[in-house]
Amino acid sequence: MRTLSIFILATLLLAIPAIASEINVDIEDMAPADVSGYSGYTGPIWDGPKAVLWDNGPFITHYGTGAGGADESLVEPPDNTHGWGCQMLYDNIIADDFEIPSGETWEITSISLFGYQTLGGPPSTLTATFIEIFDGPPETGTSVWGDLYTDVLTTTEWTNVYRVKPDVAGTGTDRPLMVNVCEFASPIILAEGTYYMCWQHDGTEPSGPWNQPVTITGQLETGDAMQYIGTWGYIIDEGSGSAKGMPFIIEGTSSGALENETWATIKAVF
Repeated sequence: MRTLSIFILATLLLAIPAIASEINVDIEDMAPADVSGYSGYTGPIWDGPKAVLWDNGPFITHYGTGAGGADESLVEPPDNTHGWGCQMLYDNIIADDFEIPSGETWEITSISLFGYQTLGGPPSTLTATFIEIFDGPPETGTSVWGDLYTDVLTTTEWTNVYRVKPDVAGTGTDRPLMVNVCEFASPIILAEGTYYMCWQHDGTEPSGPWNQPVTITGQLETGDAMQYIGTWGYIIDEGSGSAKGMPFIIEGTSSGALENETWATIKAVF
């Protein structure tokens, strides 16, 4: 009996790191991959942004090659991480930076963020998004807009993209990537400078929400995003050791530089 008890305790202790890491990074499947080749989804699909001020990078690597003709975001070896945790439930936070050029002022009307829950959807199982913007790195900067306890989600839809590893490319449907669009009736007004946007998601499924990285075929280093899991650190793929950026899209209007440039052109004529 003592031997059996020791064996059970050892088994549980060995399992703890895997459970803990699952909160922070999504590396392996929680269940055998769905390789049916077709999701059967016929609902609405995101049709993309309209007035882009900033696009932090792509995540689609293959168009039309996925199950049912969907697009794919391929985890390219030696990378081995599907996504990073941004769960409101565990206070895991994703952050990445954007820059407003000199002389410009942005009126931000919409921010689109991305994420997924393993075996969740489509349709989207994401239910909330929380955003806070800092005027510098989140551990030292000052908050200039938002907070991480007010839900700003407007709509959530499937992007028509699956996040897959090579062994299920063309067939895997476990990780359908969603877009969370957050629209603002009163625009976020920011002047020139470098800002960091922090965000979290919530959802209905037990896995995640996770955030897939900026993914570019043949390019392992894709940015300098950060993750908070008790302390802040840069997002690094465990397989390749490469730093990753996180995709997001900022929409709205810009004033200042364009206006000044236009007036300079007119004055030069006269």
